[in-house]
Amino acid sequence: MSSSTESSPSSPGVPLLLLLLLGALTAIAPMSTDMYLPGFPAIQAGLGLAPGQVELSFSAYFIGMLLGMLCYGPISDRFGRRPPLLFGLALYSLASLLLAGSESLVELIGWRFLQGLGGCAGAVLTVAIVRDRCTPQQAARVMSMITLVMGVAPILAPLAGGLVLGLWGWQAIFVVLAGFGLLCLCGLLSVLDETLAQRGARLALWPVLKGYADLLRDRSFIGYALSQAFTTGAMFAYIVGSPFALIELHGVAPQYFGFFFGINAIGLVLASQFVRQLLRRYTSQQLLSVMLWLPLLAGTLLLLNQLLGVPGLWLILPAFFLLVSSVGLVGPNTTALAMARQGQRAGLASALHVSLTFGMGMLAGLLVSLLHDGSLLPLTLVVFCFNVGGLLAHRLLSLGARAIYGEAGA
Repeated sequence: MSSSTESSPSSPGVPLLLLLLLGALTAIAPMSTDMYLPGFPAIQAGLGLAPGQVELSFSAYFIGMLLGMLCYGPISDRFGRRPPLLFGLALYSLASLLLAGSESLVELIGWRFLQGLGGCAGAVLTVAIVRDRCTPQQAARVMSMITLVMGVAPILAPLAGGLVLGLWGWQAIFVVLAGFGLLCLCGLLSVLDETLAQRGARLALWPVLKGYADLLRDRSFIGYALSQAFTTGAMFAYIVGSPFALIELHGVAPQYFGFFFGINAIGLVLASQFVRQLLRRYTSQQLLSVMLWLPLLAGTLLLLNQLLGVPGLWLILPAFFLLVSSVGLVGPNTTALAMARQGQRAGLASALHVSLTFGMGMLAGLLVSLLHDGSLLPLTLVVFCFNVGGLLAHRLLSLGARAIYGEAGA
């Protein structure tokens, strides 16, 4: 296997402060969901809502995210990365403050939609900024460092949300999120210079739609993007299905569920740093060809658990840990490879790439919910099938494009 000669992500092209800022920007999405989850009962009681109505605000946030992602990419290719980031962070912070003053379900849903619409700018444009500043091999290592910062959010956010809720009430959770958004806004103004070297043509609907259509026909891009989307989708299935699997099926006490959830999140963080070290010796393509088998192994363990009727958590816990950790191994490489050849349409490509990832995650979670039958089978099937899809997308699309067009491995 070939060795890497690229400079490290701590080179002058990607200074440490910028790395931390990009990590914070990508952490906005998990913080905005995980931090307010402990407040669901309090929000329901405070606004006088029926059971299940608070969850509508959760869906509204992701709908806003998906819509915003598809808009910020082409806008950033035309006007640069900084202006849409500034707008998105300002909108996110304002919507968070408005959420703290919500007095009805309509307001809660509306402000959550706007919060998602603004907060997704960081997730989309971080990928474009890394593409602007880095070679593909550098980009994979930088994305692994960003994953480290982002991976801490699912560990700390529920704990912080519970603490804030206990001290000051559910409204304070959204005030804290507004403060985090403003902090990121200040960091953006202080640390990030414009990274887009050459601005694109005049922004119009038809060229944007044509650009998305061209990307969907790009076998290399769509193969890598779908590989990550399927792998991340399997993790979303775990997030949705694991409370039932552990607490209701296997009697894990609710106070210990967060411990298992945190252990798996730590696995994600450690995996992202392990792959960073491997990238000093191997290329992203070489690593991806091996690492896409790991989440499939996790799905296979869950399938064996279901078929053999293994008692307890002996196969379930290792499978969950491997499933979540593998996202830290796969994600940095698929992102770097998908963005490697995008050039002046990096913003557009980043938007589609991240939208596919979150969209597949929403689909996986929806399937687990709709197929729920009181057993672990729906979660098992979704995880297994999604990871088969991720492997096939890489083998049939990405590697097929390399064979046809003679692309060099990144």
